[in-house]
Amino acid sequence: MENFGRAVREVALAALFCTLFYLVATALAAVFVRAYAPADGAVLAVNWVIKCAGAFLFPLLFVHAPRALFKGAAAGVCACVIAMLLFAAIDGGFRLNALFLVELLVCGGLGGSGALVGRKLRKE
Repeated sequence: MENFGRAVREVALAALFCTLFYLVATALAAVFVRAYAPADGAVLAVNWVIKCAGAFLFPLLFVHAPRALFKGAAAGVCACVIAMLLFAAIDGGFRLNALFLVELLVCGGLGGSGALVGRKLRKE
């Protein structure tokens, strides 16, 4: 049971810090969007890049050896869902579409990849 608690703690920390990174980076990006007013496609691309970078980076930092791939994927998916819920609360409603499923898959894959890279870098 101790290993399960450790796994949950690693996934929760990675998801929490990834979500915080995403919120702060998106807020900073919004400042530049207001200043330069690019097309809507550019805003979507910047949000995807920020979310993908966070989904890869934070499992790399927080997830450790046993079952790193699965814990990293769970962290990426959890961070994506938490971010969606927070932005829905801020915006005042849910707008789910087929792109969100792709986001979940990409964030899960990047989270698993980041955890594997982190495991290899730490030589566990």
